[in-house]
Amino acid sequence: MFDCIIVGAGPAGGSAAYHLAKQGRSVLILEKDSLPRYKPCGGGVSPAIAQWFDFDFSPAISCRVDTLRYTLNLEDPVDVKLENQEPIWMVKRDVFDHFLVQQAQKQGAELRDNTEVKSIEFKVDRWVVNTANGSIEGKYLIGADGAKGNMAKWLGFKDRKRRLAGALEVDAASDNVVNTINFEFGLVKNGYIWNFPKADGYSIGIGTFRGGEAQDFKKILDVYGKGAFGIDINNFKQYGHPLCLWDGDQKLHTQNAVLAGEAACVVDPMTAEGIRPSIFSGIKAAEAIHSALGGTSNALEKYTETMMTEWGADMKWAQRLATAFYQFPKVSYKAAVKRPSASMTMARVLAGELSYSDIAGRAIKKLSGSLFGGK
Repeated sequence: MFDCIIVGAGPAGGSAAYHLAKQGRSVLILEKDSLPRYKPCGGGVSPAIAQWFDFDFSPAISCRVDTLRYTLNLEDPVDVKLENQEPIWMVKRDVFDHFLVQQAQKQGAELRDNTEVKSIEFKVDRWVVNTANGSIEGKYLIGADGAKGNMAKWLGFKDRKRRLAGALEVDAASDNVVNTINFEFGLVKNGYIWNFPKADGYSIGIGTFRGGEAQDFKKILDVYGKGAFGIDINNFKQYGHPLCLWDGDQKLHTQNAVLAGEAACVVDPMTAEGIRPSIFSGIKAAEAIHSALGGTSNALEKYTETMMTEWGADMKWAQRLATAFYQFPKVSYKAAVKRPSASMTMARVLAGELSYSDIAGRAIKKLSGSLFGGK
């Protein structure tokens, strides 16, 4: 009998396991794949997450980047230097996720990887989790198995408010890496293309975050890779994957269980940032379950409230900003990205130093003015 069983060993699951185990709770992490395992992801992480932990993330960071470049249809570049700010971390998810789980193990959490969950069942006062390797019992359960996992469905969250975005990504090895984060607007509709450097190559990806118009991601990414960096993406394996964008307030708790990470649809609808919100949700889930184990009757309900007020409220602004920006990318690029102060502000949002609520009202007003002839 475990105090908590966590299904999924990504950033949400690893963070929840670390903080629960640190509080002396018995924790089991179940992961269907063997760790470390590959995970398609740009791998940009806000250094702001360091404040939530008491260990050094350096071993899990591939490189640190303090320069961003924006382009529109591969032209009109805007370069931004992060001055007086912490550089943004670039990580490989196989290394980063495993490192986080290892920190949880040092606190006493148990990991059973290569263990797929087949079904779950609540009996009286506990969860029975059935795996290919037998059944396990836990007082509480965290579903952190990502965008394609079954936990949300099995826990009864059939009508989740979520917006599924599509992404295609390649990891391209290179001996001549330029230590700059690249964002390209214009080649893809309702989204952007990214190129995030790593110590030994690039993570190049494309995603759309609003609208359902069909686009040839592979063809667009091929044009970008060759045109901007001389990289033929066809020489590397390509990974398609969904993103669970935040799409409004919703219930994230049920009987002795909560959802966290992409299973809880926490991905930023403006930038598609997923690692920081997943970690945040994992930490808040751990706090709620620790409180529930201590006797607080409405602890899980408060988890839902916390996620809506401390994350969801800001995502409402992100969603409005995304709607304004991606609908008219050329005008938005001129009105926002081309303005030095606006580019620096967005860089601070990416670094976790500013929230959307700090800047979105003013930014949307400027975008609207540019679109409709105002000032």
